Amino acid sequence: MRSTVNRLQRTLAKLDGLPSALRGPARNFALRRAVPFTGTASLDFVALTPERSEIRVANRRPVQNHIKGVHAAAMSLLAETATGMVVGMNVRDDCLPLCKSLQVNFRKRATGGLVAKAHLTAAQRQAMANETKGEVTVAVTVTDEAGIEPIECEFVWAWVPKEKKPQA
Repeated sequence: MRSTVNRLQRTLAKLDGLPSALRGPARNFALRRAVPFTGTASLDFVALTPERSEIRVANRRPVQNHIKGVHAAAMSLLAETATGMVVGMNVRDDCLPLCKSLQVNFRKRATGGLVAKAHLTAAQRQAMANETKGEVTVAVTVTDEAGIEPIECEFVWAWVPKEKKPQA
């Protein structure tokens, strides 16, 4: 099996030396810069490991819909980000992760803020480490402050080789 430590893991590992009170804000700053739309929605990157991710969004005016709940687009962004980040923690440096498909079914009205938790199996992580291209269906659950799952999601992520820049 190839080395599973990639650029994202190395970048986040640099934050481990910070005092614990600064690690979360520093992680949020770094990840929001890497994916600017997550900063626009003020997503909170609670946990991010090669095995799992946990990301929150508060029910604040910039992400609300017309009934003062978290907007459908923000719910989808939250789930997409949770799945994409756990994939990003595993994709090889010579590959590019791409969301291939998503399905979001809206089941209940959400109460308050939301949290998305995504994870990969050991077999999925091994495939990403060993294969130049492929795809995985990433498990994700989204719950609101009442503990209800207002949406059910399925995200399929692919990874493909990065294009090599022509040499001058």
